[in-house]
Amino acid sequence: MTDQPGGAGQPAFPRTAPQGCTEPLASAYDVALLDLDGVVYLGGIAITGAPEALAKAAASGMRLAFVTNNAARTPSAIAAHLTSLGVAASASEVVTSAQAAARLLAERLPAGAPVLVAGGTGLRIAVRERGFRPVTVASDLPAAVVQGYSPDISYSLLAEAALAVRAGAWFVASNGDLTLPSLRGRLPGNGSLVQVVASAGGRQPVFAGKPEPALHAEAMARTAAVHPLIVGDRLNTDIEGAVRAGVDSLLVLTGVSDPSDAVCAPAHQRPAYLAEDLGGLLAPHPPVSPVTEGYRCGGWRAGIDANGTPVLDGLGEPIDGLRALCAAAWSAPRLNQRAVEPALTTLGW
Repeated sequence: MTDQPGGAGQPAFPRTAPQGCTEPLASAYDVALLDLDGVVYLGGIAITGAPEALAKAAASGMRLAFVTNNAARTPSAIAAHLTSLGVAASASEVVTSAQAAARLLAERLPAGAPVLVAGGTGLRIAVRERGFRPVTVASDLPAAVVQGYSPDISYSLLAEAALAVRAGAWFVASNGDLTLPSLRGRLPGNGSLVQVVASAGGRQPVFAGKPEPALHAEAMARTAAVHPLIVGDRLNTDIEGAVRAGVDSLLVLTGVSDPSDAVCAPAHQRPAYLAEDLGGLLAPHPPVSPVTEGYRCGGWRAGIDANGTPVLDGLGEPIDGLRALCAAAWSAPRLNQRAVEPALTTLGW
C-alpha cells in the first residue's frame, strides 16, 4: 500500500488490503464528504453515536460536507433536519444529486429551456436556480427530462416523463440507487423508478449522482477540499465513486453494505478503511500486514486455504478481523458470499 507513516498516503488502486493510518482519520484528512442515509441517519433517525462522532471530528479540525444521492429535499431542508438530530450543518455544507443534475443540464442546455422535472421540491428548485423553466407535461416540449427520488411521485408524472423521453428529450437522472435503507429494510430507490421511464421511453438516462463523477466533483469544488475522505455505506455508489475519483474512502457498516459485501468487494469498490460506524473517524486505523499464508490485523490472522475457503483465527476487535479477512479475500480470486460466512460467524457477524 502507499500509506505513509503518520497519516494517509496517496490512494492506490486497485486495493489489495485496507489501508492503515497512524493518526485519527479526522486529523489525516481535511474534509469528510459524508453520505447521509445509512451513515448519519437511518429512516430519518440519527444513527447511534453519529452526532457525537461528527461533533468530535469537527472539533479536531476536520470540515464536514454532506453529500447525498437523494434529490427530494433542498439543502436547507436537509441542513435543518441534520440540526434537529444534533448535527450542526448549514445549507452551504449540503451537496445533493439534484444540484449535480442541474449542473449537467446547464452544461448542455440554454438558459430558459423547459425541463420536465419528475421528482420532488429539491430537484425542482435546483433546476430553477440554474435558470431553467420546470414543466410537468410532455406537451410543453421539454428539452430535457430530469428525474429524482420523491416518496410521493405519481404514475402520471412518470408517464409524462416517458412520453417526453420517447419524443427526444435528453434524459438525466439524479442517481441510480435501486434501493433506500430504512428501519423496515430496503425500499425502492430512484434507480427502480428510472427503469419505469427508461423502459417506456426507450432510452437510459445520464446519471449525475454517485458513483458517477459529477456529484463528488461538485462537492470537492464547493468545499475546496485538498485531501478529502469520502464516507459512505454503499460499495456501489459511495465507495465506487471514491475509487473513480481517486479519493480515499471509509466504509461504515450502518447502512446497506454489510461485512460479507466488503469481503467480496470487486476491485473497483474497495474502500481504503472500514469501521463499524462514524466513530471510525476518531481513531487511528491499524495496518494490515502480510504474514505467512495470509494477513494480520490486530490480534487476527486471515488467509485462504487450499480449497479456496477463507480461514480466520485470533482474538481482538472484530473490525480488525474483518480488515484482515478483506485483505486475504482481495488478494485472492474473487469469493462468493457463502464462502465467507463461516469466517464472519467467527467475528460475530
